Amino acid sequence: MGWSGLLKLTHDPRVGVRAVVTLRPAAVQSAAINLMQETFTKAEELANAIFRGAHLDLQAKAAEFEQGCLLSIDGADNGLLLNQGGELLDALQQILNQAFGRDLPKGQRIVCDADNFRAAREAELRAMAQHAARQVRETSAAFVFGPMDSNERRVIHLTLAEEADLHTESIGDGHARRLRVSPKLSAGN
Repeated sequence: MGWSGLLKLTHDPRVGVRAVVTLRPAAVQSAAINLMQETFTKAEELANAIFRGAHLDLQAKAAEFEQGCLLSIDGADNGLLLNQGGELLDALQQILNQAFGRDLPKGQRIVCDADNFRAAREAELRAMAQHAARQVRETSAAFVFGPMDSNERRVIHLTLAEEADLHTESIGDGHARRLRVSPKLSAGN
């Protein structure tokens, strides 16, 4: 039987460097990979069944990426998915994550994209975050974004995370949840 493993090095000032080796049979790791691929395939099949049932000219293709499963959608009806800021694309992603997300490793998710909408939106959100940072620095007043879903708020939080003089926080409830960027109070205040 083959084995695969993970080596983790830690430093403890009391005892020095420690190495922890986690071994498990290669078959277990292979089974986990197979389950993930099976989940990707099921997500792709469900999306395509929905498109066929709705008589939409769309085709989904699943691929692995760093955050889990990327479901790329292409076809003449892409515009329908992207109307209203991608509401139908978001709804499809929500359905697929509810159906299959629990079968993915922790921290992984299914992301649906059409016409590179997600990447373009992320770039737009990063630009909006930088604009908000400039506004807060110039006025010393908080900047509050309109309602955003958790994925969009996360992009802004991460974009501004390394800004030592700024603080970001999500405020509000449900669909009205917003993100506030404010000056970080110094230790002396």
